[in-house]
Amino acid sequence: MKSLVSHEGLHCANCGTPLAGEYCHECGQSMHSVLKPMHHMAEETVETVLHIDSRILHTLPQLFLKPGFLTLEYFAGRRVRYIAPFRLMFVLSLLCFFVLHLATSAAISHNIEQRQQHVLLDRGSDFAQANSANEVHDLLDEKDNALDAVQTFGDDAMAAQATRVKQQLRAAADRRLAELHAPPLPAAYATTTPITRSETSKTVQIAWLPDFANQRLNAVREHMLDNWHAFRHGDAVSRQAAKERVVNGVFGNLPAAMLVLVPIYALLLKLFYVFKRRLYMEHLIVVLHSQAFLFLWLLLCTLLAMFAGWLEPHALWTTTPLNWLERLLVLWAPIYLLLMQKRIYRQGWPMTLLKYWCIGWCYFWLLGFVLLFAFVLGLAH
Repeated sequence: MKSLVSHEGLHCANCGTPLAGEYCHECGQSMHSVLKPMHHMAEETVETVLHIDSRILHTLPQLFLKPGFLTLEYFAGRRVRYIAPFRLMFVLSLLCFFVLHLATSAAISHNIEQRQQHVLLDRGSDFAQANSANEVHDLLDEKDNALDAVQTFGDDAMAAQATRVKQQLRAAADRRLAELHAPPLPAAYATTTPITRSETSKTVQIAWLPDFANQRLNAVREHMLDNWHAFRHGDAVSRQAAKERVVNGVFGNLPAAMLVLVPIYALLLKLFYVFKRRLYMEHLIVVLHSQAFLFLWLLLCTLLAMFAGWLEPHALWTTTPLNWLERLLVLWAPIYLLLMQKRIYRQGWPMTLLKYWCIGWCYFWLLGFVLLFAFVLGLAH
């Protein structure tokens, strides 16, 4: 009665219905105005964040350590304390792919730095293995292309060092040419121009597609051919640029591509457990929680690997325990999914193991197809 008295005479600003509480029972609009002082909005924001944090603390440990617990809680109607399954999976997938992208970019940068250092230490000792003048020229062109990449991506000091190394390599190449009784390099020697892709390829024209779709299809095809040609025939600079484009394209498309797996995976569970008479939505909740666990597991594996790589030069004694922790973490994923399947569907171990193997085999090929699809989209980036 307190709520009825306190709102007596008030009407919903949206539909005019007399209010009996803080929310209209006809349209659901709140009686509180959104036009508030800034300090009130700050208070509500802090309260919302703390509430989300409390749900994270209730959700993530249960998700990672208790196979099937969140799904059974959801089926039992106890849902307020936990983050909703789709939101949980979606947020974890974004975090996972973001960290994976950072780790991949860092690994590529590390490889570039190692390759740059290796190139800058090259003094042309392998020219002695060349048996003809053409082999000497080809080897020098390859080294010059690598040094061009150092001059493009490196700092000023590295660029100056690359120039000195080029002069030393050309002197070594001249010495080998003299040993082979071949003409020396011309005074203004230049590396060979990278091979360009042929522009005579035919365009794709599908009659039943509109013009803009055919144009988009041909543009995607051209991007794929350009990136592939850069991988196969480009110099170090073009290969590196193509690699960065493809990596960015793959990680940009992976979250959306992984969403395609969710309804298909749920359909697999529906087919394998058809006699359990569960709704498709129930299988979908199982998939959302299992996918959320996999993203959280992959996120932790990536963070642990990055932490181990950073810590190794400073504390070498941590390498062995961290390696064991990584192995245990890798083993936890298949064990977790098996226990989750057993606890939710409540079948005997022989049938659970058989279905687990069949579902895992199907999921493996589906995942491979999705990753291939994401790579193709990345290649067209």
